[in-house]
Amino acid sequence: MSNDPWKHRSREMSCSTCMWNVEKVSEERDEKAIVVGRCRKHAPTMDGYPVVFKTDWCGDHKLDENKI
Repeated sequence: MSNDPWKHRSREMSCSTCMWNVEKVSEERDEKAIVVGRCRKHAPTMDGYPVVFKTDWCGDHKLDENKI
């Protein structure tokens, strides 16, 4: 069996480093709080922008060098 060169490709391509991700800002920041954001890659639907976690990823990821 050959090695898969794409095995870890998404490791650095998560929503936390994507330019389309806008993190939800909370007034009360707790270490145990789950951090979510909104994906703004596409126009919003009737439900608004999709909610994403920092560890999510997709094929539309575009690296934001300010978030590395």
